[in-house]
Amino acid sequence: MSETVSKEIDAVLQGCLAENREAQRELYQLFYGYAMSICVRYTKDAEEAKEVLNDGFMKVFTRLKQYDPAKPFKGWVRRIMINTALDNYRHNLKHYHTMDLESAAPTADAYDVLQQINYEYLIGLVQQLSPAYRTVFNMYVIDGYTHEEIADSLGITAGASKSNLFKARANLREMLKKNRVDEYKQYV
Repeated sequence: MSETVSKEIDAVLQGCLAENREAQRELYQLFYGYAMSICVRYTKDAEEAKEVLNDGFMKVFTRLKQYDPAKPFKGWVRRIMINTALDNYRHNLKHYHTMDLESAAPTADAYDVLQQINYEYLIGLVQQLSPAYRTVFNMYVIDGYTHEEIADSLGITAGASKSNLFKARANLREMLKKNRVDEYKQYV
């Protein structure tokens, strides 16, 4: 991060600490895209991601005094967004219903094959995983947590974390295979 950007963020953070609404709006706008990219990976749809994002920013604003300026601010925001998404997962766990893989199968898009394998497409597939599989997959594969850290965060065993990761990967493989077959059918 350049020194100019760092000074800009420092000025915005000082404004937020003084509870300046304009500084809070600016901080929200600066980190909206980054934070949303984290939230969308842990949630089932964009609406839930927005809720997690807003809850996360409320935590950022209310806990800003706890931020250590010696560490990167972006990493601190990332940690808050992940933890907020995990809190949301734990809170809504009783409301989630698992679906059959066939009923949750994604529809084939009209894009050509090279354009189809992109970020939004893959995130869409990850969002179709069950909440437990999705959470473990994101924490392990994307965010780099160990199975022991995942187990501690979610209140499960490390073995359950490994099992959920294995099943998440298997489900993703099946969804990708099914989409490939559906695409082939479009051109035959």
